[in-house]
Amino acid sequence: MTNQFPAINSTLSPNGLSKLIQAQYGLSNMSECTIIRLAMNHLYAVRDREKLYVFRVYTHKWRTKLEIEEELRLLTHLKEYGGQVAFPIADLSDTYIQEIEAPEGKRFGVLFSFAKGKKTAKFSEETSFLIGQALAKVHCGTENFELKRISYNTQNMLKDPVLRIKRFYSKNTDEIEFLENLSSFLTLKMNSLDRDRMRFGSVHLDIWFDNMHIDKEEGITFFDFDFCGNGYLCFDISYFLFQLLATHMNEQEYQQKAASFLRGYETVTTISTEEKKCLDFACLAIMIYYISVQCDRFDYWTNIFLNEDHLKRMVGNLKRWISHHKIEIE
Repeated sequence: MTNQFPAINSTLSPNGLSKLIQAQYGLSNMSECTIIRLAMNHLYAVRDREKLYVFRVYTHKWRTKLEIEEELRLLTHLKEYGGQVAFPIADLSDTYIQEIEAPEGKRFGVLFSFAKGKKTAKFSEETSFLIGQALAKVHCGTENFELKRISYNTQNMLKDPVLRIKRFYSKNTDEIEFLENLSSFLTLKMNSLDRDRMRFGSVHLDIWFDNMHIDKEEGITFFDFDFCGNGYLCFDISYFLFQLLATHMNEQEYQQKAASFLRGYETVTTISTEEKKCLDFACLAIMIYYISVQCDRFDYWTNIFLNEDHLKRMVGNLKRWISHHKIEIE
């Protein structure tokens, strides 16, 4: 008998998953499973007649079972609170997490509700207002809601990530030097915040058009809480604004939509003066963190774009934000 050759990141058969999901969740034999995207995690669309679901298969050794349980606990809490989120669905034995023995080892799978609507980066100013309202409602449910997951701070967002980026991009000396200086600047800024005047709790950390669906009837639904953890709630606001600027080259259009988003948010809850100070630079720390994640997961999610030119583009977006907000790196 030939030994199975070791793997680090396999693609699970949609037909095989369809049978597993039918058995575990009691779906009909008419249900079908198809690949949506093979990226940081693998996503599959599940259709059972008129019902739609999304099945996420976490990459091997990406998240521990406890981390996933905490993500699902947050989503269940938000569903009960009334937040518009895609929520996990329990199987027939009231279990949320499926354990799948893949060629590379154990992987975890979760079935989620399907968020009605569609993704679009070119939404209206009015929709931007609704996104602000929807995020504020989520934050009302996540404030002081602590997770047994990462707590985002200067060490794991700035100091450690820059070292990992430096190892991966050994030749981009100009960009690396820029990130090192930016990291030092941001560390001082974040450490100087008055924490008593900052709302803290569970954050999504990846709020942008790719992780929300917009529907005329259902409104805004957020999904993909894979990076959720503990942090300042204004992290999510700042990150959304950064991505808004990155997807809008017309800066006047960006200004209008950003202002509308913030107005919508503050119809639900207030952004403190201290938090508003944080909005200009928190997103920069998050982006440094995400550049390091791309480097860390290269072997599991190999991308041809993850090269020196990609780093220059990423740094270019950071510099555009810094220029737009007239931030002086000391």
